[in-house]
Order: sequence, then C-alpha cells, then structure tokens
Amino acid sequence: MDELNRKSVDEFKESEKHKVIAVLENIRSAYNVGSVFRTADAFLIESIYITGYTAKPPHKEIAKTALGAQETVDWKYFETTKEVIGALRKDGYKVFAVEQVTDSISLEKIHNLAVEKIAFIFGNEVSGVDHETISLCDSCVEIPQFGVKHSLNISVAAGIVLWEAVKNKK
Repeated sequence: MDELNRKSVDEFKESEKHKVIAVLENIRSAYNVGSVFRTADAFLIESIYITGYTAKPPHKEIAKTALGAQETVDWKYFETTKEVIGALRKDGYKVFAVEQVTDSISLEKIHNLAVEKIAFIFGNEVSGVDHETISLCDSCVEIPQFGVKHSLNISVAAGIVLWEAVKNKK
C-alpha cells in the first residue's frame, strides 16, 4: 500500500470527502451493496444512504465484495426513501434518481448543473428506482447506452455515475 500511496483507514476517515452521496433503494443483492461501498471508498464520496430492504453492514456478502470499505465509508440507514430525500434536502443536496425516463439528464451533462452537493438514488436490480421516489427527486440522470441492452448492473451504474460526479473535483 505504501508503494501505491494509499491512505490508511485513519487518513481516509479524516480526509475531506466529495459532496456526493449514493442512495441505495431496495437493492436485492448484498454483493451489489458491497461493490458500491468499495467504489465509494475509491472515489472518496461522503456517504452511502441505505433504504428499504437493502442489506446493511455488518453482512457477510457485503464484506466479501466491499473488502473492508464498509468500515471506511460512512453510511446511514433510513426506513424509507422519502425520509432519505428529506434529510438530503435539509442538508442542501440536490437529489437525482439514476433512471431512464422522459426528460432525464444525460450523465455527461451533470457538470452543467453547477451543483455543489449531489445525491444519486440507485434502485432495485429489476424494477429500478420506485416511481414515487422519482416524483420526489429534482430530476433523473441517465447513463447513455448504445447497444441492445439498455440497463446496467447497479454496481456498474454506481461506478460510472460516481466517477462522473467526482472526476473533475480536486
């Protein structure tokens, strides 16, 4: 780790984080949750908010894919996504569902929004972000896709979206 110039756990916890929060709404697979923790650690995002029946640490399957990131990344659990959105708005966050809908914003354009604090809601592997949740969001962000399939695994989608959110921030 020294050769890779990686942070220690203490250095990570003390580091200034990007004002980005990943919200996991009703994610079926704890492995997917663990993967998002690992991505959140890699990109130094502020926190993960977990809601609904999404698995939360401590959990064997989360630990298997998170590789310890469940110990470094701050996270909170909320019973409902409505509760999450209320807390995010109170803290000054703009909230975006990651979903393919009419009038969604193409992901590469999120930098045009000039938003300082941003949260992304990632939904269930089969049904996506709940329709009621979408109606509570500021807007939706969509990852451009060009092949036959027009969906991505939630952990892959989170990786793409979170990277896009932090790549230009120092």
